[in-house]
Amino acid sequence: MAKLSIRDLDVRGKRVFIRVDFNVPIKEGRIKDDTRVRASLPTIKYALEHGATVILASHLGRPKGGPSPEFSLEPVAAHLARLLDQAVSFATDCVGEPARKAIEQAQAQGHNLVVLENLRFHKEEEKNDPAFAKQLAELADLYVNDAFGSSHRAHASTEGMAHLLPQAAAGFLMEDELKYLGLALASPERPFVAVLGGAKVSDKIDVIENFLGRVDALLIGGAMAYTFFKAKGLPVGKSLVEDDKLDAARAVVAKAAEKGVRLELPVDHVVAEKIEAGIPTATLAVDDASIGERMGLDIGPTTAARYAEVISTAKTVVWNGPMGVFETSPFDAGTTAVAKAVAGVKGTTIIGGGDSVSAVAKAGVTDRITHISTGGGASLEFLGGAVLPGVAALTDK
Repeated sequence: MAKLSIRDLDVRGKRVFIRVDFNVPIKEGRIKDDTRVRASLPTIKYALEHGATVILASHLGRPKGGPSPEFSLEPVAAHLARLLDQAVSFATDCVGEPARKAIEQAQAQGHNLVVLENLRFHKEEEKNDPAFAKQLAELADLYVNDAFGSSHRAHASTEGMAHLLPQAAAGFLMEDELKYLGLALASPERPFVAVLGGAKVSDKIDVIENFLGRVDALLIGGAMAYTFFKAKGLPVGKSLVEDDKLDAARAVVAKAAEKGVRLELPVDHVVAEKIEAGIPTATLAVDDASIGERMGLDIGPTTAARYAEVISTAKTVVWNGPMGVFETSPFDAGTTAVAKAVAGVKGTTIIGGGDSVSAVAKAGVTDRITHISTGGGASLEFLGGAVLPGVAALTDK
């Protein structure tokens, strides 16, 4: 069901509560990466330019038991003021008198923009407490969710309060996420290739099963491949394996064959005794027992070339999860090769959040990807076929 967009709202003269994802890394009061802040700028600017008073709310980190200075959103409010080149009022709480006063101050000063303090300073936020949701809703006339990465959680600010205001709409970032991820599931241009990596089959099993009825080819890499290898009786050394998922891996192989999906596993891999830069490595075929007590830490060059060839034929690609321990050289070669192959596709390319975002940035191909999801967990759940509470709560068109 299509959801209302902020474009569909009459925001002029209204107080618009925008749930954003400002959960950014902060060290000594300085933001280390402002990607998430910049991602919501189009929605914020649109609301301001159309005459709204904008109330921004987010969580930051995992504060325990109440307010904590290191988790304050005040540095983010200051950074936002610099990005927009305008004043930003900061509320020392996200509800009650401090929030109301900050909103009044923003309106009186004519800049109409306020950032509320960290939602998670109230334990009621994560409990989706109805009374807390009501306090948040009382601050505004309309609701906009631009925090896709938080929408797989039914919290007061993502789900509860959306039902308490006359209209709840998607911001531009949320709209893009639903458009591109929804496109991949509903009507992808073919061939459709999914590339899944990362550590655990258990993290991706829902996505794999949901994709098996939709994709033309499924390429698997990363540590999760070793659960498939062990299920096939191949030597895995000390590689990461989920022994309780061996039957699930076998079921995936059988279902792929049944549905005529091309399922690719690595044919060679880079092995070493431990994860350490500069350590001696060897490239072995995956059935080579000389892996011994070593562990597999990246796909090998033959696999990387094979995967790149399959990817090059695609019109739609979804990629989630690195092919190896890409943070440590030389175990980044496979992930970099896949990133460059995805960037070269003449079609729609979607990076499903998480470590894959860092991987495409490290490979220097970010600007050649159609859509990069801001929500690791949320995009995985969405691609796995789950209904996201924060999306379901938005008003249907």
